[in-house]
Amino acid sequence: WGRGEPEPTQFLAYLKLAKSFSFTVNKHKPWIEMTYHGIVTENDDEVLLDPPLIALDKDAPLQYAGKEGEICGFKIHGQDVPFEAVLLDKSTGEGVIRAKEKLDCELQKEHTFTIQAYDCGEGPNGTNLKKSHKATVHIQVNDVNEYSPVFKEASYKGTVVEGKKYNNIVKVDAVDADCSFQYSQICSYEIVTPNVPFAINKDGYIQNTEKLNHSKENMYKLMVTAYDCGKKRASEDVLVKINVNPVCKPGWQGWSKRLEYEPGTGSLLLFPSMHLETCGEPVSYIEANIQLENKNIGKGCDRDTYSEKSRHVLCGTGTGTVELLPAPSISANWTLGLSTDSDHDSDQVFEFNGTQAIKIPEGVVSTSLIEPFTISLWMRHTLGSKEKETILCNSDKTEMNRHHYSLYVHNCHLVFLLRQDPTETESPKPAEYHWKLDQVCDNEWHHYVLNIDVPSVELYVDGVTYDPFLVTEDYPLHTSNIETQLTVAACWQGGISRMSDYFKGYLAGLMIRAGKLEEKRVIDCLYTCKEGLDLQLPKEIGRSIRFNPSQSSLTLKSDGTVNLNGAMQHISYLNSRQFPTPGIRQLRISTTVKCISEDSCVFVPDAEMYLMVLQPEEPKISLSGIDHFARSAAEFESDEGVTLFPELRIVSTITREVDVEVEAEGTDDPTVQESMLSEEIMHNLDRCEVTVIDEELDSEHESLEVDMGLVHQYNLQISSSTLGMVITGVNTMASYEQVLHLIRYKNWHTEALFERKFKLVCSELSARYVSNHFKVEVSVIHTANPAEHANAMVQPQFISPVQHASMDLPGHNLVNAHQASVVPSAATIVIVVCVSFLVFMIIVGVFRIRSAHQNAMRDQENCKENEMDWDDSALTITVNPMETYEDQHSSEEDEEQGDEAEDCEEEDEITSVESGSSEDEEGGEQEDQQGANRQQQLEWDDSTLTY
Repeated sequence: WGRGEPEPTQFLAYLKLAKSFSFTVNKHKPWIEMTYHGIVTENDDEVLLDPPLIALDKDAPLQYAGKEGEICGFKIHGQDVPFEAVLLDKSTGEGVIRAKEKLDCELQKEHTFTIQAYDCGEGPNGTNLKKSHKATVHIQVNDVNEYSPVFKEASYKGTVVEGKKYNNIVKVDAVDADCSFQYSQICSYEIVTPNVPFAINKDGYIQNTEKLNHSKENMYKLMVTAYDCGKKRASEDVLVKINVNPVCKPGWQGWSKRLEYEPGTGSLLLFPSMHLETCGEPVSYIEANIQLENKNIGKGCDRDTYSEKSRHVLCGTGTGTVELLPAPSISANWTLGLSTDSDHDSDQVFEFNGTQAIKIPEGVVSTSLIEPFTISLWMRHTLGSKEKETILCNSDKTEMNRHHYSLYVHNCHLVFLLRQDPTETESPKPAEYHWKLDQVCDNEWHHYVLNIDVPSVELYVDGVTYDPFLVTEDYPLHTSNIETQLTVAACWQGGISRMSDYFKGYLAGLMIRAGKLEEKRVIDCLYTCKEGLDLQLPKEIGRSIRFNPSQSSLTLKSDGTVNLNGAMQHISYLNSRQFPTPGIRQLRISTTVKCISEDSCVFVPDAEMYLMVLQPEEPKISLSGIDHFARSAAEFESDEGVTLFPELRIVSTITREVDVEVEAEGTDDPTVQESMLSEEIMHNLDRCEVTVIDEELDSEHESLEVDMGLVHQYNLQISSSTLGMVITGVNTMASYEQVLHLIRYKNWHTEALFERKFKLVCSELSARYVSNHFKVEVSVIHTANPAEHANAMVQPQFISPVQHASMDLPGHNLVNAHQASVVPSAATIVIVVCVSFLVFMIIVGVFRIRSAHQNAMRDQENCKENEMDWDDSALTITVNPMETYEDQHSSEEDEEQGDEAEDCEEEDEITSVESGSSEDEEGGEQEDQQGANRQQQLEWDDSTLTY
C-alpha cells in the first residue's frame, strides 16, 4: 500500500493471492462407488455398468476448477483380467470398462476384479496424487446362441409288446454347448419320419399313439431331431429303432418246424438254438419230455427189414426157429395169396381182413412141440368185434374140434391155450393164460414173445415182462391118433372142415422155436430200433440235469431254465442203418413247469415238429460171370455134376453227385460242375434165388445140389423144389459168392437134353434192393461110342475124337481147359447132319446103280468116286492112328474130294472126323507147341466095293 495505490485495491489483490495459495493443496482422495455390476455380450467389448463409472474429488469444486481436482485415470487390479478401464473426461471423472479380447461365455461367463480411480495431484513426478478406494466390479458375459443341439447317443433302441400302449418306450437326450440357460436348454423334440404311430414329448420320451401289431410290422425306424430354447435345430437327426415283439407267451422258442436228416451223416442236433421262455415268471422246477414218434415207420420204428428168421440169427438165436409167415418164394408158397402192407419199405407185413387164413404145410413145424418152446410175433391190432380172433391155432385135422394149443385175442385180452397130453393122473392142469393189455388194441405195432414152460408162461411185450392176471385149468386131452392142422389167422375146425375165429389186423415175424426159451438179450435185440434220440451232456450241465433216455423218448428234469436250455441243445437224432427208411418222424416236446409262486404259473404248450429222413443213395447190385458154356454129357451124369456159377462175381455200387472243378479254355478261373461218381460199397445180402427157365426140374433124373456143410458154416439156409433153389440168411456178398460157386446141376439121363437155362437173382432187406437177372445157359455135348457093323442099310459108324486141347467156339465160353473132350454142341449137330447126308447119298447111289447101270457108268466117268457102287454088306470104316496131320492134307482122298468139289460142283461131305481136323487146323500152331494129339484120319477100305 505505500506506493501510492489506493489501499482497498491492494488488499483485495493480496487477499486473492493468499486464497489461491491456500487451495492448491491436494487434501482429498477421489471417490468411486463401492460395487459395480456390468453386462457384456460375448463377441462384444462394451460393458454396461450399473452404476456408471464416475470418480469425484473434493479438491476440485466446480467453481474452483483446477489441475489438482481432476481425475487422471482408473486402475484395474487382478490377474489376467480381460478388461480395461478407460477415462472419458478428466474434469467429470467419467469412464468406461471395455474388453481387451474376445470373450467366450462357454469358457467363463462371469468376471470379478477391483478398480481404483486416481487424481492428478501435483508434486515431483506426480507424487502428490491421490487414489480412491478399491471398488469391486462384477461383469457377466451374455451368451450368443452359436451352438446346435447334439444327441448323446448315435442311435436309440426300444422294445414293445404288441397290443399295448406305452408312455415311455425309449428316451432320447440331446445337449447344447451354449453357456446360457436359454440357449443351452433343449426346449423340444420332434419326430421327423412321417406317418408313424409314435409321438415324443419335450423331455424326449417316445410313446406309441396306437396299439402295435407284430405281424403287421415287427420293427419301426424313426428319425428324431431336437431344438434349443433359441429355436436352433440339432445339427444331425438321430435314428430310433423300436422292435415290436409278439405278446409274450410261455413256450419253446428258437426251433424249426422241419428238420432234415441225410443218411450216413451220423448224429444230427435237433434243437441247437432252442430255449424256454417263461415271460419273467420265476420257476422252481421244469420237466421236459421229448418224444420221437416213429411208429408209422415199419413195425414201430426203423429196423432192419431182413426176414424175421435172419433177424433171429443176427440176434444170436440158435437153430430150431421156424418162420410161419415167410416171404413168398418157390420153397415157401403158403403166404403167396396174402395181402401185404407195401408201405413200409419192404418190411414183410401181412394184412388179414377177417376172412383170410392160411394152413401151414406138413413138415414145417413138428405136430407135437417139445417143451419148453417159444412163440414170437409182431402184431398190430385195433379194437374190433368182441369175438375171439385167432392168431395161431393147432387143432384136430379131422373128426374133432379139439384145440391143442392156440394164441388168440379176445376183448383186448391176449390168451394162450395149451392142452396137456394125457398123463397117468387125470387132474386139471394150467391150460389158459390171460393178459389184459392196452397194447393189444391200440392200433400200434408191438413185439410179443411167449416163453412157454408149463406151468410157467412168460410174456414179453416190447421187451417188458407182464404177468397173467388169470390162469385157468383144464383136464389133459384124451389119447387120439388124429393128425393136427396148424393154421394162422383162424382156427381149423376138423369136425366141420372149415375155418373159424378169424383174425383182423396185421401180423409179421410169426416164429416158433421148440426145445428152448428165448433169452432176454435176444428179445431186446429183436425189439431194438436202429434209430432214436441221443444225449451227450457236458459235465457242467450234466451235474444239474436228470434224464431218462430211451430209443424214442427222453425226459429232462431241472430246477432252472439255463441248464435245461443247455441240455436241450445237446439232444440229437441217430440212425445206424446203412440204408434208413425215408419218411417223416414226428417230434413232440411236452413240458411241465412249477413256479415259486403258487398263485400264478406259466403254461408251456407242446412243441411239435417233424424230422424228414431223406432218401438214401440206393445201391445197385450187379451179378456177372460166365453166362454161356458147354459141358459133356458125362459131366452132367457124374457124381459132382456141373457147376452153374463157377466165376460168379457180386458187386454193389452207388452213384453220388460230386462237384468237380473244370478249367475253361482261355481262362485261369476254374468252374465248378456237378459230376456223377460211382463207387463200390460193401453190404449184406439176405436172399439169392436160382430158378429154372422153361420146364421145371424132373426129380426123377435131374436136380440142383450144394454142399450143405459149407452152407451151414455161413449160417445160411437152403430150400429147394422143382422150380429151383433159394438161399436165405444175412451174410456178406463174398459169403454168398462162395456158396453160389458150389451149386451144381446134375442130370443122369441126358440123351434128349441139349441145353438147360437158369436164372439167378439176389436181394437185400427183403427185396428192398434187387440185383439184375443173371441168366446162365449150359449146353450138353453128346459123343457117340463105336458100334458093331450095322445090318442091312445101316449107317456108317463114327468114333468120338480123342482128347485134345479145349478151344473157344462162337457162342460158347469154355471154363475148364482140362476138359479136353469138350466139343461144342453146334459142331455135334453138324457132324450128325453130315453123316446123315452121307448115308443118304450112299443109298441113292446104290439105287441108281441098280436101276440104271448105263447111266451109272457115264456118271462113273465124270464123277467116279461120288457114284461108285457101294457094297454095303461088307462096308467097313477103319482108323489109321499113325497117320499125321500133314499126311491128311497130302492124302489121295483129300485130292479126290477137292476134284470132286471142282468137277461135280456137289456139296462137300464132311464127317465128324474131318470137322474135328478142320477145327484143329485153326488153332494148329498152338496145339503143336503144346504137343497135343492130332485127330485121326478115317481110312476107307474100298477093296470090296464094285463099280
